[in-house]
Amino acid sequence: MNPIHQEAGRDDEQLGFQAARGILVIGASRGGLEAISTIARSLSPDLPVAVAAVLHSAPDGPRILAEIIGARAALPVSYATQGAALLPGHLYIAPPDAQLIVAAPGMLGLEATLTVRNSRPAADPLFESAAKVYKDRVIGVVLTGDDGDGTAGLRAIHAAGGIAVIQEPSDAFDPSMPESALYGDDPDYRVQIEDMGALLTTLTHLLGTTPHSTVKDQVGHG
Repeated sequence: MNPIHQEAGRDDEQLGFQAARGILVIGASRGGLEAISTIARSLSPDLPVAVAAVLHSAPDGPRILAEIIGARAALPVSYATQGAALLPGHLYIAPPDAQLIVAAPGMLGLEATLTVRNSRPAADPLFESAAKVYKDRVIGVVLTGDDGDGTAGLRAIHAAGGIAVIQEPSDAFDPSMPESALYGDDPDYRVQIEDMGALLTTLTHLLGTTPHSTVKDQVGHG
């Protein structure tokens, strides 16, 4: 796998960053811009975890997603860069034509690898790398989209002890991705997009401090 060295990585200011205690990873495709924007409006900058999101995009697509989502969001939003520090309460968007991964605790990476399900970026590499690094301190979310991306990643998150969430398929612009995850992984929660932000806020504040079985008792099953 070839890392991309095209933008600045961790600068001197980031070296003393307050590490996020976990990570929330989101995958979406068709209809995902509005879905991710809806969630971003509901997430506060005081979130104790970092947030990383993949939205399928064309390799030569304009780099405007972070700006569009950021204009609607309550927390800071930026494109992910090679070696960027994972800051709590910050949303990182995968750039076009690169696979976004969690490279190490507290650090993102970009890889110029093959497409996954004909997509680069794709959700599965992000989800699987997050599970490998953060284990049970990961929340994975699959939103609207037109293929099965994210299903394998949610299975990896579950296997590591993390939490899997999907958008209610009947609520999705395109139900293919959440339906694939529903039947391929048995997620912990399935909710409508308008309720997603509140659920994720609750889960992130319990992540890493409360056993998952207790979390599900407190929050309730989706």
